[in-house]
Amino acid sequence: MAPAETSQSSSREPATSTPHAPHPAGAALVVGALGVVFGDIGTSPLYALRETFLHGSGMAPTPEHVLGVLSMLFWAVTLTVTIKYVVLIMRADNKGEGGVLALATLATRGLSGKARKTRRAILVLAVIGLALFYGDAMITPAVSVMSAVEGLSAAEPALTPFVLPLSLIILIGLFVLQARGTADVGRLFGPVMLVWFVVLGVLGAWQIAKNPSVLEAINPIHAYYLVTDQGFGIFWAFGSIVLAVTGAEALYADMGHFGRKPIRIGWVGLVMPGLLLNYFGQGALIIANPEVVRQVFFELVPKDYIIVLVILSTLAAVIASQAVITGVFSLTRQAIQLGYLPRMEIHHTSDTAIGQIYIPRVNWLLMSCVVALVVGFGSSGALAGAYGLAVTGAMLVDAALAMAVAILVWRWSWPLAAAVFGFLAIPDLAFFIANALKIPDGGWLPMIVAALIYFTIMTWRRGRRLVATELSEGSLPLKQFLERMERAPDRVAGTAVFLTADAGHTPAAFLHNLKHNKVLHERIIILQVDTMDVPVVSEANRVEVERLGKGFHTVIAHYGFTEQPDIPEALRACRPHGIAYDEMETSFFLGRETLVPSQHSRLGRWRRDWFISLSHSASATKTFFRIPPNRAIELGNQIQI
Repeated sequence: MAPAETSQSSSREPATSTPHAPHPAGAALVVGALGVVFGDIGTSPLYALRETFLHGSGMAPTPEHVLGVLSMLFWAVTLTVTIKYVVLIMRADNKGEGGVLALATLATRGLSGKARKTRRAILVLAVIGLALFYGDAMITPAVSVMSAVEGLSAAEPALTPFVLPLSLIILIGLFVLQARGTADVGRLFGPVMLVWFVVLGVLGAWQIAKNPSVLEAINPIHAYYLVTDQGFGIFWAFGSIVLAVTGAEALYADMGHFGRKPIRIGWVGLVMPGLLLNYFGQGALIIANPEVVRQVFFELVPKDYIIVLVILSTLAAVIASQAVITGVFSLTRQAIQLGYLPRMEIHHTSDTAIGQIYIPRVNWLLMSCVVALVVGFGSSGALAGAYGLAVTGAMLVDAALAMAVAILVWRWSWPLAAAVFGFLAIPDLAFFIANALKIPDGGWLPMIVAALIYFTIMTWRRGRRLVATELSEGSLPLKQFLERMERAPDRVAGTAVFLTADAGHTPAAFLHNLKHNKVLHERIIILQVDTMDVPVVSEANRVEVERLGKGFHTVIAHYGFTEQPDIPEALRACRPHGIAYDEMETSFFLGRETLVPSQHSRLGRWRRDWFISLSHSASATKTFFRIPPNRAIELGNQIQI
């Protein structure tokens, strides 16, 4: 992968960028948000309360224990999801976009240019959050779909052997269909989830009506009684209670698709009531009949209706999985644009929606991981041991970055920011410690995945800087080159475009072409692709053009981190600046660096070899930047790394 041809991350906010238009909070947007934003947290009732009593906690499902667990669950949802994410963190949007990368970008924007250590700390936190997201993303589809399909065992125990193969068929089919896009099916996601949350609330209210005393769990004194009763053993319960808030970060990460107001309306008006009613209904049912705890969710309905609930649950689980997969694609593209990962082939599956993308390499890798998890763990209960550690780690990262935003951007005082976000981080820290106890039961898996991704991202960034430094050492400022060019070489008709990381210096491909061919085109364009720290750059401000004389021009094409660079389109945008783009008269010269391992690499042996492997796996420049392959000319260069 050639650094001279890669879009560069910019820490500045261009005056030319424009923020997203505010989202209207219409009913259609609220329903649409139900199908994308709340899928993960919306399927938690399938397993969260069940696992609290079954997965290693050792707690008997007595009325006192049930009330204590419900009290903890209620306040976890209220503090972590409602107060922390919906009320506070969703205020921190980067031109309408959310997510850990947007949060980190917003925090660094409030720093002065000299605050290098703070900037690096924020970068490290962002990379950790990104890595933990990937560690969590491969578990969510597996545990959601398996939990839903396991309802077949409640309907008919003889169907238990079919749970695993049916789960695999559903998941594999979901990944296979990704290449076709989700625009058509996606229209059904919102209405299905609307029905799902209504059903959750109705089923829970039905059981609460039979035992209204379960509502006493709203009083936090019951949580206190449970802690004093269990002592340090309460951490085993924490490790499962956290399953009720998994997906909270998705509310913030998907904010750019719908805006904060529809998400807030959907959460407060339907999702939160539906979830809490269902959890309390499950609790009421367990108090009445403790034997149902193993399949308590599906015991909420008469046995004749379990199959209907299994079908609806499976649809909700598939939608939750689709939301996670879409989120992985979206965040991967952002990471590529910001220079965190090597270029990959990206397909756009919709002509109208910029967020509808498909990344084949990520899709098949994620599918392989999900299939391996389903086969290796065999049940959603076993997978619950692996679930939670990455989520709680990501929540702690969000809290730290949000505190930085509060201090640097919102101008809160240090004591106020530390008090507010420190208090809200207490449940996250308790959940994280609790989930660390599950490391022997599978919690090691997402952490290993996160560690590998962190290592990959940091290796890629470090290697890219070293290669860029190597290239810049032999380059000459472009204006200085033009001043020294006393006798112009022979000029040939047409336009030559040279991609570079820095439009102010002569690209290596340009010097190689001049050295070997000894000719220049009539018009030379030195083109730099600049990825900004905003989601979208308006078309009116897409390019900056400067005439340098002697037929030379510099063009800087600006793209947001959610946009896909398109070099021919950028050149067409230069027409108002006096550059008429004709594809048949234009040649694109691309540098192609061959990395040679050095015996004394500053990366070290392991990181050096991994960086070279990543570079070889990167998508071709002409493909990523949509350059016509029959108009591209590659010029090679060897660099020791």
